[in-house]
Amino acid sequence: MAPFDYFVLFAEMRTGSNFLESNLNAFESFECHGEAFNPHFIGYPNRTEILGVTREARDADPARLIERIKTGSTGMGGFRYFHDHDPRVLDICLEDPRCAKIILTRNPVESYVSLKIAQATGQWKLTNVKRRRDSRAEFDAAEFHEYLARLQSFQLFLLKALQTTGQTAFHLAYEDLQDLDVMNGLARFLGSAERLDALDSALKKQNPSPLRDRVVNFDDMESELSRLDSFNLSRTPNFEPRRGPAVPGYVTAAEAPLLYMPVRSGPEAAVTSWLAELDGVTEDTLPTHLDQKGLRQWKRRHKGHRSFTVLPHPVVRAHRAFCDKILTRGPGTYSDIRKTLRNFYKVPLPGSGPDADYDVATHRAAFLGFLKFLRANLGGQTGIRIDAHWASQASVLQGMAQFGVPDMVIREDEMYTALPDLAAKVGYCHACRPTVPPQEGPYPLTSIYDEEIEQLVSTVYQRDYMMFGFRDWG
Repeated sequence: MAPFDYFVLFAEMRTGSNFLESNLNAFESFECHGEAFNPHFIGYPNRTEILGVTREARDADPARLIERIKTGSTGMGGFRYFHDHDPRVLDICLEDPRCAKIILTRNPVESYVSLKIAQATGQWKLTNVKRRRDSRAEFDAAEFHEYLARLQSFQLFLLKALQTTGQTAFHLAYEDLQDLDVMNGLARFLGSAERLDALDSALKKQNPSPLRDRVVNFDDMESELSRLDSFNLSRTPNFEPRRGPAVPGYVTAAEAPLLYMPVRSGPEAAVTSWLAELDGVTEDTLPTHLDQKGLRQWKRRHKGHRSFTVLPHPVVRAHRAFCDKILTRGPGTYSDIRKTLRNFYKVPLPGSGPDADYDVATHRAAFLGFLKFLRANLGGQTGIRIDAHWASQASVLQGMAQFGVPDMVIREDEMYTALPDLAAKVGYCHACRPTVPPQEGPYPLTSIYDEEIEQLVSTVYQRDYMMFGFRDWG
């Protein structure tokens, strides 16, 4: 039994996909139907149908054309797919292990320059060298970076889809297209015993000259590309597991169309109290513990609703999490983690909680010990979970986005004016300001904060400092 029923060739313009298709069609075993799902034509320009399926029928039901390609082609059928083709096709192909995936890529600078020349000359294929139209490209830095981001985004999307479905693809570079053994290897991958003796020679390379001769402002291009971080050296490492949206923790106002999406160890009590005051109710009567279905229903009932979250400064948040969850003992605290931090990570925590001997210096030493644990914890170097109370705020917001992105992301030190302004937008023009959260712990953060603490926190939460533009807390 053949391993596949049909194939899809993932490529982009000017990557050599025409040449690859012509070589696939040189096999009696395969029939490639061009850009079958290009939204502007079907298969090839000036065609009206593929295997009896019209463009109109394809647009109404893309699965119908896929089925015809599977069953009506001469040999194994397939088609070329670019990132801007009908997105419904991706859901069908990527989930189907009986669909063979071929991924063709090319140096993005080469493909960009080739694209610019083709756009200028109007020549997208070359079969006769005498009819070659000549032109030179002008490199546009902003345009190229947008082009590159689009290519990389689609390639990462394909990679993730193949990983999560447990599939593999046959990868080809532009340079591989001139290798007869590779073409025959592709046929083997697709399940055919047929082999070619030579590659198709009808299509000619359109721009054989070096890049310097094809780009008007080559020196500008060279200078711009030298600034690209090809190896992603500036990336901030992230070893945190992906978080869910944590919808049951969201809080809605009693009547006002406002939804609070809390970041744990933020000013939750102050914001929740403010929400309750809007409608003159107590905090314990506010709707909470909604599931995603319930929250969608709430959104439908409250037209013009606004959602928001409040981000504390990382130093404040770390100290709040330490005091509320680790330092003390009792309901709501993490006694098991506290015990492990004290006994295994040697964080100088008082045995039964702060007592008369627990002074400012001891508090600072204990907090520094906790921060050093966080550095290892968020770096994936401990066996303890990365709890929501100290996970990076960047990962928390990414989790929220799986359900819905908050309309407003407010810094804690700006919420005293930002929240009344937000309330006014939904008709509560006389909303009061939220109260200032009390200082956590036996000693305020101001009594222990210094440059060492700032540097350690900025190391632990470098993604948050970078993503949200936090300055030094001091």
